[in-house]
Amino acid sequence: QVQLVESGGGLVKPGESLRLSCAATGSSIFSVNIMGWYRQAPGKQRELVASITRGGSTNYVDAVTGRFAISRDNAKNTVWLQMNSLEPEDTAVYYCHAYVKDWGQSLWEEHWGQGTQVTVSS
Repeated sequence: QVQLVESGGGLVKPGESLRLSCAATGSSIFSVNIMGWYRQAPGKQRELVASITRGGSTNYVDAVTGRFAISRDNAKNTVWLQMNSLEPEDTAVYYCHAYVKDWGQSLWEEHWGQGTQVTVSS
């Protein structure tokens, strides 16, 4: 069974940095396509923060461009989100997301991590 296992959240002060990681695990995994990070702040809708293709093409929401960097290791089915110059507005639960294809399957299935809290406060 495929799981997305996240780590790296926490409480930091404005201007500080955090690095989130997410590994797609499961013996049935054949391939992992687009991986990304979403976030959801209290009272707001979940939004895409950043995504990355297997080939390394990246996409960011305007609010984090220049401050956050997404990267991945295809061999380890792992994605990271380096978050610099954090602001209180970045406070949210961050969710890992990936499209995964199992051995013998033709369709990509969508998977979510359990979420990790990021709090930016002085």
